[in-house]
Amino acid sequence: MSDRQIVLISGSFEYDSEESLVLLRDYLQVNAPLRCELIVYSSETDDVSLSAIDEADAVVMFTRRLETQGVELERFQSYCRDGRPLVALRTASHAFQHWLELDREILGGNYDGHFGSEIETQVLYAEGIEHEILQEVEPFGAHGSLYRNTPLADDTTTLLYGRAGEHDEPVAWTCERAGRVFTTSLGHQRDFWELDFLRLVENALRWACSIGPAPERRDGQWRE
Repeated sequence: MSDRQIVLISGSFEYDSEESLVLLRDYLQVNAPLRCELIVYSSETDDVSLSAIDEADAVVMFTRRLETQGVELERFQSYCRDGRPLVALRTASHAFQHWLELDREILGGNYDGHFGSEIETQVLYAEGIEHEILQEVEPFGAHGSLYRNTPLADDTTTLLYGRAGEHDEPVAWTCERAGRVFTTSLGHQRDFWELDFLRLVENALRWACSIGPAPERRDGQWRE
C-alpha cells in the first residue's frame, strides 16, 4: 500500500468539480490506493487555505479562474516552481485568474478556447506513443467541448489526441521541467464515469509520484 498523500483541489463550478473529484477520490482509494485530501472552493472569491499542499506528494488541480492572490497563490506557485508533482485537469490551464502564466510556464500548454460541444470527442493514442500513463487505457469517447491547445511547448510529450469532426487537438500530455507534470484537457462531468479516464488519471499520479504502474487492473466497481 502506498503512503503517498494526494491533495485534490476543487474549484471549477461549470464542471461540478467537487462531485467529480469525490468520484476520483473514491476510485483512487479503492484502486491505487492513495491517501487523498479534498480542498473545496465554494466560489471564485473564496478564501481557502492551501496549506495541505506543503506536505503533499502530489496535487490534482481542477479549478477555473479563481481569484486567489497573496499568500495562498504564492504557496501554489512555490509548489509548482519547486518541481513537485502536479496533475492538471480540464480548466486547470486557467486555474487562477491572477496566474494565467501557469499554463505555459508549468503545464507546457497553450489554451486558446474550445470548439463546440455538439460533436463527441474521440480520444486516440498519439502516433507511436508508449508510456506507462497509458497502461490499459483504451480509446474512448469523451464529453464536452474539445479544447484548443495547439501548439504545445516543444518539451512536452503528447500522449492522447482528441478528434472532434475535422479537428484534432492534444488532450493529454506530460511536461518535465523542474518536475513531473501531467495535463489533460478532458474532465467533463461524464468523463469521470469512464473507467479509462479514471485509469488515465490514476496512472498519471503513479507516474508523477514515481511509484510505478498498477500491479493489476480492477474492474472499477468501486461505486455503490
